[in-house]
Amino acid sequence: MGLRVSRVVLAAVSLLWLAGCETISTSDNPFVKLGDKLRAPSGSAAPDSETTGSIFTPDVPGTPPPATPELLGTDPNDDLSVGKKYFRQGSYGLAERHFRRAVELHPRDAEAWVGLAAAYDRLKRFDLADRAYGQAIKIVGPTPEIMNNQGFSYMLRGDYGRARATLRAAQAKDPKSPYIANNLRLLDESARKAKAIN
Repeated sequence: MGLRVSRVVLAAVSLLWLAGCETISTSDNPFVKLGDKLRAPSGSAAPDSETTGSIFTPDVPGTPPPATPELLGTDPNDDLSVGKKYFRQGSYGLAERHFRRAVELHPRDAEAWVGLAAAYDRLKRFDLADRAYGQAIKIVGPTPEIMNNQGFSYMLRGDYGRARATLRAAQAKDPKSPYIANNLRLLDESARKAKAIN
């Protein structure tokens, strides 16, 4: 009986340790993992971006899948992956539901927080978006990708001054990012249109 209890305790401790090894990710489009940021250009906050990523090496035919399917993004049916799918389809309410579940299950996954923030932006729940971006920043810091997403969020709100300041700060950290440059162009166009209407 004592041996059985110690095995159960050992298994529980092992699972807790593995839970602490979840992915730490970030993006300016909720779909770029931190590992991809180091290997490829940063993601985009542009509404139609399809950039996705994983901290794992690309799939090579004949290699087994990652040994830890509990990591977010490794299973096409986990809440993070399903949230991304709905977000790309423009079903922001469904995306929000799945991203929210993902952050409840994996509160240290910045990619899930940024996905949740982007879904809130599209639902015009900017107060909740700000909180979700804040959580992502607590995990990985103010990365250019997150700042780019925040700048896009301010642009959606019509707060062009704050959007420009945030995007310029992101560009200072990553001057070669085509995504930040694209959002600055979108900002200029949006500001011109708003000025023409007024």
